[in-house]
Amino acid sequence: MLNKLKAFMAPYRGEKIICAVSGGADSMALLWGMYLLKDKLQLDISAAHFNHRLRGAESDADEAFVRDFCAGYGIPFVTDSRQVTAGEKGLEAAAREARYAFLKGLPGLVATAHTADDNAETVLMHLVRGTGLKGLGGIMPVNGNLIRPMLNVTRAEVMNFLAEYSIPHREDSSNAGDAFLRNRLRHSVMPLLKQENPSLAENLSAMALRLRQDEESLDRLAQTQKTNSVSGLRLLQPAIRSRVLAQLLLEAGVKEPEAEHIRALEKLVFSEKPSARLAFSNGVVFARDYDVLAPASKTAALQTQDLACPGKSEISGVRITCTPNHSNQRTKNSFAVTPTGNMVVRSRKAGDSIRLLGGTKSLKKLFIDEKIPAAQRDAIPVIADDAGVLGVVGFGGNLDRISAEATVRIEIEYL
Repeated sequence: MLNKLKAFMAPYRGEKIICAVSGGADSMALLWGMYLLKDKLQLDISAAHFNHRLRGAESDADEAFVRDFCAGYGIPFVTDSRQVTAGEKGLEAAAREARYAFLKGLPGLVATAHTADDNAETVLMHLVRGTGLKGLGGIMPVNGNLIRPMLNVTRAEVMNFLAEYSIPHREDSSNAGDAFLRNRLRHSVMPLLKQENPSLAENLSAMALRLRQDEESLDRLAQTQKTNSVSGLRLLQPAIRSRVLAQLLLEAGVKEPEAEHIRALEKLVFSEKPSARLAFSNGVVFARDYDVLAPASKTAALQTQDLACPGKSEISGVRITCTPNHSNQRTKNSFAVTPTGNMVVRSRKAGDSIRLLGGTKSLKKLFIDEKIPAAQRDAIPVIADDAGVLGVVGFGGNLDRISAEATVRIEIEYL
């Protein structure tokens, strides 16, 4: 075991290494192995212990055990404790999150004692729950300031190593029960599989490393083909497209894109509807606007305001001038109408329609035909009165309201 640990740690010569030590067999083997290697590799080692307070006096005894062991060998020791309660993902996940929050905040590289058996169990857990290539990659050997030097060391090697040096360890009583999936796999499934192949843990851990390398290669390839073009996404190979979509979700704020998120976004890509929206966690909404797939930044509806007439009104980047009409001129930005009642400028409303040279259309159909993104449609000023739409900025006046006897001229100027 010591030779495997030395080979892993060789690139970290001279580094500050904090060993995460629970007091169990694996973490005590890690700490003792690092202690034996510290002079050869010029390592500055220390130990860190997190007390989850889940087992009362037993948890406190674990902390005291690690503290006393470190004191006996002059190993610097740091600890933290917190009462962990079950969250949405369960007690085990909550404990892990609290522990890693503590470890990742420590200065230096943090070494954890995950073994080949832990890695094999993790792969099996992911298989049971459903996973892809990333899940089959098991535990990451390096993740930020976290390193896992014992991923190619078996649990049997750990026990032999502890016996050889007469190093004590603590047994976590919660590991004896079958409340957690990992324990059930460890107690019931792994022994059966090892009867078929005693090298199962090493083989699964080695496989996980190869698959993790494949996953990293595909991720790098996906970065070079990243696009939010719907037509471009459709042309990508499925393995690349799923990774590009996962990247888009991550950048938009979906913290942990799962297979169901990616499948849902892929349906949006291949939908026959040119304009659609899809909501995800953290308030993230993706919009498909024709050939563009992107996080939606929906424009707020315009505040309805009276149209000054005669006078000038400014709204949504345009100035609308209303004067008595003395001309028959008609363009998109200058037209004359005969209003009924009060004139206002507002966003579109359900039932709004307008007649242009191509015929009468609802504003919804008009905006769709003109390929205006759904998120932008409410920002288009609509000039209306008590009888309906008089004109739409960018499209012109309503031909049903324009006549030779029109009394009011509308002129639009972009600011």
